[in-house]
Amino acid sequence: MSLEEGLKYFHFSSLLQREGWLSNVFLGVDKSGIICYLSGEFSGTDVEEVNGFALPGFQNAHSHAFQYAMAGLAENHPVGTNDDFWTWREEMYKCALAVNPDQVEAIAAMLYAEMVRVGYTHVAEFHYLHHDKDGKPYDNLAEMGECMVNAAKAAGIKITLVPVFYQKGGFGLDPQPRQRRFISKSVEDYFQLLGASRKAIKNYADAHLGFSVHSLRAVDLSVIKSTYHQGPKDLPFHLHVAEQKKEINDCLAYCGKRPMQWLLENLPVDERFHLVHSTHLDDDELKKLALSKASVVLCPSTEGNLGDGIFRMKEFVKLQGRWSIGTDSHIGLNPLEEFRMIDYRQRLVTNHRNIVEGNAAEYFVNESVSSGRKAMGIDAKDNFEIGKPFDAVVFNAKSHLLAETSEKNRLATILYTSDSSRILGTIVNGQWIVKGQHHQSGQAIKEKFSKAMKELKNR
Repeated sequence: MSLEEGLKYFHFSSLLQREGWLSNVFLGVDKSGIICYLSGEFSGTDVEEVNGFALPGFQNAHSHAFQYAMAGLAENHPVGTNDDFWTWREEMYKCALAVNPDQVEAIAAMLYAEMVRVGYTHVAEFHYLHHDKDGKPYDNLAEMGECMVNAAKAAGIKITLVPVFYQKGGFGLDPQPRQRRFISKSVEDYFQLLGASRKAIKNYADAHLGFSVHSLRAVDLSVIKSTYHQGPKDLPFHLHVAEQKKEINDCLAYCGKRPMQWLLENLPVDERFHLVHSTHLDDDELKKLALSKASVVLCPSTEGNLGDGIFRMKEFVKLQGRWSIGTDSHIGLNPLEEFRMIDYRQRLVTNHRNIVEGNAAEYFVNESVSSGRKAMGIDAKDNFEIGKPFDAVVFNAKSHLLAETSEKNRLATILYTSDSSRILGTIVNGQWIVKGQHHQSGQAIKEKFSKAMKELKNR
């Protein structure tokens, strides 16, 4: 492979492709961060030496950015109370009603900068905080969505903005006053919001669009069907489903079907669908979901924090089900911890260690990246490809365990033993956004975040 002029070249100790490690590899990117050179040979002299192991940047397929402002604030449980998802939700409503656009943007930028620091290079923002504090639409219908895009741009992370259709307060119930900032009254209102969101992403080259119905309980069932069928045919479709046992029982009482059952019977569920949580599934739902090729978006730290339950991962893996990860309410952020939680919960409930046959670490990385990219509306055949952007998280090859570990055991050592201190940095579009734990715009982002939090006075 011949060298090209005008490229920026890196030399990595190793780089992880879907089929395994490429050692002593040289990679060149153009001014836009597109990979133009990838080879084990190099005859030039101008190259950045990186004594590190490059993994593909991770995708965070489910985020509610404003909830980062309340991370850690719902952990005081008064004696005699039964604290669960539904009581936590009341605290979330308070946070949602308190923030203004400038504060939301500052909170999101801080969150996104932290995501980049721990190895995420793309986030899907499941965005339902649409209106002002009185529930009235802004003059720019996508005002708050535009704040998310601006925050991503400031943090140097790619974003797929997923404006959410939220209509009801529960199955057959009118919306509650506390939900007033979320509500689109009709599918026509939602499509106007989606159109405004399409304009909002034009200010950032690394912004993409998805579309969404919040959940079966949040939109009339007949309207869910019309929203999907009348909606865009080229965008990923995101939806919460079967997160809580109460949701299952309420859905059964309302329409005689379980949420996942209703979804599989009433929509053409396929690989465009990204179904968040999917915690409580029966045997038939699990099998049909795997066959559909839809992807489950697992959010282990949030699901654990809220007491949702445990997804049937071991069985889903055997059925060749597809899945990605997200951090949802952002009580936890590190992707390696999300993988470990998925794995260890299955070990605890099955009393077996091999929930995945073969190289578990390779499976976790490959599947989460492949399905995570689809959740963002992006398709790619390999972790790193000529003609695709260079997005990577780089682990320090000199860290004590990794320095003494064989190639065969390297990825498992990274996934099962590492924390963020083992990361040399994160690269997005061929540029170091975080290096040595320092974000290139970290000080300005932190100052705006600190100002917003002092104004909110909720911590």
